[in-house]
Amino acid sequence: MIMTFNDRIFGILMLLLAVAYGWQAQQFPEPFGGAEAIGPETFPTVLAIVLGLTSLYLIVRPDPDNGWPWGKTMIEIVVAIVALIIYTLMLEPVGFIIATTLMVGVLCWRMGAKLLPAFLTGLISAIVTFVLFNYGLELTLPLGVLEF
Repeated sequence: MIMTFNDRIFGILMLLLAVAYGWQAQQFPEPFGGAEAIGPETFPTVLAIVLGLTSLYLIVRPDPDNGWPWGKTMIEIVVAIVALIIYTLMLEPVGFIIATTLMVGVLCWRMGAKLLPAFLTGLISAIVTFVLFNYGLELTLPLGVLEF
């Protein structure tokens, strides 16, 4: 009984997050030149819908054998959440490439990679993602301290 209660609590929290995220996505200003079929709110809206549907599934059909992790696993989850919060706070002032390098590097390191390969993975993924978004999709990411 306790296990299904945990899934339902998590489902309710994720549903609230999905609603808030979807509502915030609809607050993006209309692009210059008028509304488009696919605009800046499309991807976050799709994510909010998927999160909302999966949250409803957790509320309606919780897993009876699923318990909250304790010990080392819980610590690793908290470290990942803290890393993501710090990442969002660093993204604008420091820039996408540096913030993403640090975040991916820390998460890879916490998952067992050696320090140098972890941060090299972070750097390569940050640069590739930056190039894809800025030049392939023409969606500007912040450069932060790397701005000329």
